[in-house]
Amino acid sequence: MKILVLGAGAVGGYFGGRLAEAGADVTFLVRERRAAQLEADGLVVKSPHGEIRRKVPIVREGAAKPEHDLVLLTCKAYDLDAAIAAIAPAVGPTTFVLPLLNGLAHLERLDAAFGAARVLGGTCYLAGTLTPQGEIVQLSPLHRIAFGKRPGNDAKAAVALMKLAAAFAKTKIDAQLASDILLEMWEKYVLLATLAAMTCLMRASVGDIVATDEGEALTVACLATCEDTAKAAGHEPRADRMAQARKMLTEAGSTFTASMLRDIEAGNRTEADHIVGDMLKRAAAAKVPCGILRAAYCHLQAYEARRRREKK
Repeated sequence: MKILVLGAGAVGGYFGGRLAEAGADVTFLVRERRAAQLEADGLVVKSPHGEIRRKVPIVREGAAKPEHDLVLLTCKAYDLDAAIAAIAPAVGPTTFVLPLLNGLAHLERLDAAFGAARVLGGTCYLAGTLTPQGEIVQLSPLHRIAFGKRPGNDAKAAVALMKLAAAFAKTKIDAQLASDILLEMWEKYVLLATLAAMTCLMRASVGDIVATDEGEALTVACLATCEDTAKAAGHEPRADRMAQARKMLTEAGSTFTASMLRDIEAGNRTEADHIVGDMLKRAAAAKVPCGILRAAYCHLQAYEARRRREKK
C-alpha cells in the first residue's frame, strides 16, 4: 500500500513516521520550508514510545501524482480548502482519502471535492507539537487512531482499510479498524468539544477549572449537552467512553487542556468554528439546551475578532 501523508506536523508526522518506521511505503507532501527541514535533518519525533530520526521520502506541493492508494489528510480545519487543493493532484480514481481532522464538519466538504465513495472515516488521539526546529514532540503517551468505512464508501474501501490496519499492526500505535467509525468520531467530538469549550472559556486547565466552586458542574453540564447532541444525531456514545470522558474532564490537579487553548495563548488562529461552533449549531438544531456552548463560542469569536483587528 502506497500512502501519501499531507504535511509532517504533529499528527501527520507522528502517525506517518511510525508507519515508515515499521516499513510502510509512506511519502510526505510538504511545503518548501518543511521540505528543507526534512531534507536537512530527517523526520525527528521525540516520544515516550521511542525516538524516530530518519530520512523519509517527500514530495513538494504541486508535484504530487495520482500514484497512491491512500492519502492521510492531517491539517487544521481552517486550512482545509488549501489542503484539498494540495492533495487533489494525488487523488486518482482508486485513491482513498482518510481525514484525521477534529470534529465532523470537514466530511461534507471532502465528499464534495472527492466523492463520498472515496472519503473514509477516521479519528485520532494524540497530544503533540511541532517545534520551530522541526521536531515533533509527543506530550503524553496516548497515541490512538481509529479508521473505518463510512456509509456510501466504495466497496473496495474494505480492502484498503484492512491493508492499513495491517500496516498499523506493525507499529507501536493503538490502532483500530472500527466497525462503526462515525460513532468513534462522535465520541471523540463530544470529548473534544467539551474540553475546548471549557478550557478556552475559562482560560485554564481541567484541574484549575474543577478547583473552583462551579467548575465541575459546568463541565459536566457542557459534556451532557454534547452527548445529547450526539444522541440526537443517531450516534449515542457508549457508557464506558462517557465515563472515561467525564473522568478526564473532572480530574483534580489535571493540567489537561485543549490544543485550542494553546493556540489562543500563542496568539494563533483557532478551530473554533469547526469544533465549538459546529457543535453549537448541531445542538441548537436538535433543540438541546446549549447555554455553555453559546458562551464558549462567543468567547472564541471575540478572541478571533480581536486577533484580526490587532493584526491590521
